Amino acid sequence: MSPDPAKALESARHLSPARVLDVDLLLDDPGTRIVVCCGSGGVGKTTTAAALGLRAAERGRKVVVLTIDPAKRLAQSMGIDSLDNVPRRVKGTDGDGELHAMMLDMKRTFDEVVEAHADHERAAAILANPFYQSLSAGFAGTQEYMAMEKLGQLRAKEEWDLIVVDTPPSRSALDFLDAPKRLGSFLDGRLIRLLTAPAKLGGRAGMKFLNVGMSMMTGTLGKLLGGQLLKDVQTFVAAMDTTFGGFRTRADATYRLLQAPGTAFLVVAAPERDALREAAYFVERLAEEDMPLVGLVLNRVHGSEADRLSAERALAAAENLEDPRIVDQGEGKAGLRNSPDTYGSSRTPAPESTTGGTPTAGPTTGGTTTESTTGGTATGETTPEEGSPADATRSVDQLTAGLLRLHAERMQLLSREQRTRDRFTARHPEVAVVDVPALPGDVHDLAGLRDIGNQLAAGAAGRAEPS
Repeated sequence: MSPDPAKALESARHLSPARVLDVDLLLDDPGTRIVVCCGSGGVGKTTTAAALGLRAAERGRKVVVLTIDPAKRLAQSMGIDSLDNVPRRVKGTDGDGELHAMMLDMKRTFDEVVEAHADHERAAAILANPFYQSLSAGFAGTQEYMAMEKLGQLRAKEEWDLIVVDTPPSRSALDFLDAPKRLGSFLDGRLIRLLTAPAKLGGRAGMKFLNVGMSMMTGTLGKLLGGQLLKDVQTFVAAMDTTFGGFRTRADATYRLLQAPGTAFLVVAAPERDALREAAYFVERLAEEDMPLVGLVLNRVHGSEADRLSAERALAAAENLEDPRIVDQGEGKAGLRNSPDTYGSSRTPAPESTTGGTPTAGPTTGGTTTESTTGGTATGETTPEEGSPADATRSVDQLTAGLLRLHAERMQLLSREQRTRDRFTARHPEVAVVDVPALPGDVHDLAGLRDIGNQLAAGAAGRAEPS
């Protein structure tokens, strides 16, 4: 019976090592103009983007890092009080390059678009419109579309050698790919066409349409939205009508820019099941959109210098130290059974007791006799001497057992991470991977970002390419 080709392919994938991502080669290439970091939340995208930007700058390039993450981590790690919609120079970098950073201000970017594509009077009317203010502050997809706008603006200036984009921290981190389509659907929708029709018709025909056609819609929408909101929407649409085409044109141009040579997508993940499942989603989605994926950054990978001691052997040794009667210790069980001082032995001498305040001698186990009196009678009971060699040995054994258990937990974690990583690389052998070791603390300054950059470069140098 011939083997199943699908199973054979799957087996081959498991045996093939992952390709290695050469980060320095990517950053040093003058043809690389945009690097987009994407991935689920909490995997270190912002830190990775900042570290890549810093490393590229210190290797001679003029870089701007654009973050869409509202958290303050990027500003703090770069020594900047705050980030806004304008690139800010980062001080303290080495080398001949420059590093700048900025954080997307969604509403301010929308305002800039309106001001750039409408005359002063119309722009003022749009900016003051209540519906526009709500739309620019929180309409679904506005953040992603404005990220596209800002990226297009930065690239059009030709001021930067490299733009590093940190995408939103969510499952929908690739929503900015859908933003042009969503915006087009919104602008071309029936409601918008109906609202823009009066302005396009103009004059009496427009007023007649507004009085007759709009009255039917107002009857329904007015109850749901309120008459004032509907009026605000009509005013906004009329004022924005001439700029709608520009929105679509620029969004489509930026989308094509993301597909073009010179753009590189990096998926960022952690060696955990959920994070790598999300990474697989991003990889497949980027392939569907024909976006240039260059590799996976696997953050917070754990390691150990003592990995030759397996978790099983460490746990067995810990159990032996905690309960020496499980297996032979020293001379073995026979020696323990033949000892006259064996705990619980039938040969233990019977205790002698007296009353009237006279101490009672009890069995000894190598310790000292303690006395407790009840009603004037002392009962002899032996306990190990505090600070005795036996007590010290027991403390050392307990400490050693605890360390062995910690080591076993680390080995189990390493094994789990490796299995999860292997599943991803078996499913996507075409994706180059670079590992970044887990750090003992958070990154909060340029030195920490520089260390991350060094680890990214060392990940490629430390692992040989598969032949």
